[in-house]
Amino acid sequence: MTSGIYNQFAEKHNFAKPNDSRALHLMTKCAQTVMQELEDIVIAYGQSDEYSFVFKRKSNWFKRRASKFMTLVVSQFASSYVFYWRNYFGDQPLLYPPGFDGRVVVYPTNQTLKDYLSWRQADCHINNLYNTVFWALVQQSGLTPVQAQRRLQGTVTADKNEILFSEFNINYNNEPVMYRKGTVLLWQKVDEVMTKEVKLPAEVEGEQKVVTRTRMKPAPLHCDVIGDAFWKEHPEILDEDS
Repeated sequence: MTSGIYNQFAEKHNFAKPNDSRALHLMTKCAQTVMQELEDIVIAYGQSDEYSFVFKRKSNWFKRRASKFMTLVVSQFASSYVFYWRNYFGDQPLLYPPGFDGRVVVYPTNQTLKDYLSWRQADCHINNLYNTVFWALVQQSGLTPVQAQRRLQGTVTADKNEILFSEFNINYNNEPVMYRKGTVLLWQKVDEVMTKEVKLPAEVEGEQKVVTRTRMKPAPLHCDVIGDAFWKEHPEILDEDS
């Protein structure tokens, strides 16, 4: 699992609030790179500045040394963040190298793992709802951050939804699902279209042909992992042999 030293970095780089889609897509790209390098990862889940990576139950990589898992994931993630920065932020300069930390946790049962991922997604919803209302109050109503915090103190989900709808005409359920549910990365078959030179043995120059090949890649999904439907659709994640 890896998470960023986020707040100060986001401020220095003028991330949009409450969500910056560029930053979220960059985080996902980094997580995809980690999975492609460490193919024993069966699923990843990300929100905000955090990504969790789940390795195969029977993975024997690095002789199951926790320090190796952690250092390789974090180093690959951090280097990818710098490498792909311009793909998502264009000419906006990266002012200083980002820092990431990580930890390794062993979950004893499949149910514990499901509970953990469910908790992460529930946490995503709670944080995003709060941040959506908070920044609406600051950016559209002109409240200071302290005033917005006081306004929201003691409110429950229904209260926050009512503030959004009645004061800002925002239906929270219509907010982008990536913001509300986070991003799940799963291995899926993806068709890649590429141009390849094909020539017969007697030919000096070959003919350029477009070919399609199928590869397994970590694909982003924005879906619910709390209910049973997700796990029934993807039983391979919890397979005893995985």
